[in-house]
Amino acid sequence: MPADTPIPNEIAKFNALADAWWAPHGPTHTLHDINPCRTEFIAERMTVEGALIVDIGCGGGILTESLAMRGAHMVGIDAAPDLIAAATAHAQQSKLDIRYQTTTAEQFAAQEANKYDAVVCMELLEHVASPATLLEACRRLVKPTGHLFLSTLNRTLRSYVEAILGAEYLLRLLPIGTHDYAAFVTPAELARLLRAAEFELLEVSGMRYNPLTRRAHLVDKPQVNYLIHACPQ
Repeated sequence: MPADTPIPNEIAKFNALADAWWAPHGPTHTLHDINPCRTEFIAERMTVEGALIVDIGCGGGILTESLAMRGAHMVGIDAAPDLIAAATAHAQQSKLDIRYQTTTAEQFAAQEANKYDAVVCMELLEHVASPATLLEACRRLVKPTGHLFLSTLNRTLRSYVEAILGAEYLLRLLPIGTHDYAAFVTPAELARLLRAAEFELLEVSGMRYNPLTRRAHLVDKPQVNYLIHACPQ
């Protein structure tokens, strides 16, 4: 199994959510809630319209479709086949021309190197066996003048309290077992991984989610969720 592939129980866990992925009040509703913030983060840092973008770990295609509606030529890949089926079906219903494929970033990069204006990889680093291998695949996929956008969870006490105890057990915003605290990645660790993969780190922005308003916004300190903008060295 390629090192960037989610371990089998991770794939099974997300496959189980496929039928409800697009339900605005379902188990993945927080992805719908934070999607505008993520989309704006990308759109404010590159020209999305006309760009060829690959969404790695696209899930059921929430962010993929948002970027497609802004005029990007979108490709979405995920190792979970049921999610790709859900994404494909929803794109057809939305009359969006998006190419989806069940594969890993490592396998995909072997076919389509140096092709993409941007690589987007949201909330996947903490679900794969080797974040380093995933980032190396991202580097092979992106053009020398392209962009890399990531999001993940910081490994802090606050992230454990909010993202696991609060979001999963207390508020039930996410299914219990969605996250493994030990797999969270600090910004410093991610910066080292990016340098090793020959990326230049341009920006780190925290993202705060308010479960009462169901909205997310950028903040200075990346204490829980955070977004990364990088480019090839």
